[in-house]
Amino acid sequence: MIDLYGGIDPRDIPTYSIGDAARYLRIPPGTIRSWTVGRYYPTTNGSKFFKPLIAIGEFKPRLLCFTNLVEIHILRAIRKHHQIQLDKVRIALDFIEQEDQSQSPHPLARETFRTDGVNLFIERYGELINASARGQMDLRDALNTHLERIKTDEFGIASELYPFTRSQEENNPQFVVIDPQISFGRLVLAGTGIATSVLAERYHAGDSIDDLADDYDCDRLMIEEAIRCELPVAV
Repeated sequence: MIDLYGGIDPRDIPTYSIGDAARYLRIPPGTIRSWTVGRYYPTTNGSKFFKPLIAIGEFKPRLLCFTNLVEIHILRAIRKHHQIQLDKVRIALDFIEQEDQSQSPHPLARETFRTDGVNLFIERYGELINASARGQMDLRDALNTHLERIKTDEFGIASELYPFTRSQEENNPQFVVIDPQISFGRLVLAGTGIATSVLAERYHAGDSIDDLADDYDCDRLMIEEAIRCELPVAV
């Protein structure tokens, strides 16, 4: 990876607000805040604190780095199938981190998770929630669907993320990408470097999809997906 940031890996630079992450990954901001900052929740014995699942820097305001986005993207697969078992997710993630030979603080963002890690995670997570064989297979399929949208570098570390642009995960096009070395990590049209926010601004200002496709020499379907990415996410 070319060093453009004075020795700091651009993947580790806090760049994204929780709102940015919610819009890019199509996950409610409240969910992302719980996973990265934590939250208090009521119990019969008073309020308790839900510890975050993903470690982020102690910044004000709270900002996420590219690697955090990758981790959130993968946790999305787990949340979709087992929304109320996040305490078990934490235990399983701790297990993966202990087993990860690279000693990386972000095992979900490494190629090793795609190989050995998925099976280790599902084995431990499945035991903790008493998941059936079918349930574990569904979770494995969901994780693999998410992992296919992550590109890694020669060291096996996530370098590009192609977020979902539609609610249906299957056959979801990979027209937009988050690359920390392009446009300061903003969401862009794949292969062009054109920020989706620019396209959305022009569209809302009155330019048609066809006008934008002509101006940027892109397929109109790519333009539509870019604008879709900039739509608000339901809370």
